[in-house]
Amino acid sequence: MLVSQAFAQTAQAVSNQNMSTGSDMMSMAVQFILIILIVYFLLIRPQQKRIKQHEIELNAIIKGTKIIVAGLVGTVVEVLEDNKLRVELADGVQVTVMRPYVSQVIFDTPASTKKKKA
Repeated sequence: MLVSQAFAQTAQAVSNQNMSTGSDMMSMAVQFILIILIVYFLLIRPQQKRIKQHEIELNAIIKGTKIIVAGLVGTVVEVLEDNKLRVELADGVQVTVMRPYVSQVIFDTPASTKKKKA
């Protein structure tokens, strides 16, 4: 008699667990989707925006633009074909640089020139 009651209670507990497993799976799926969305909006999307902005800056390089290449600051003297730039690093020191290797483009804004004059 006691054994059959124990089996009956065990069977009822197992059926209750099976019912709750479906809702657990659903909540895990929702949590997984939320984690993916958070990673996308905090890491992937800003990185894509930075890459796109850097490409726009690289395409906007003209003669006289100041750039940074491998830690060296120089001024573009001539824009050559095949994504090449002739850059003057110091008086009389000119090097040819491939456009994709430019790490940063320095745009002089009116606010920064006013600070330099003052």
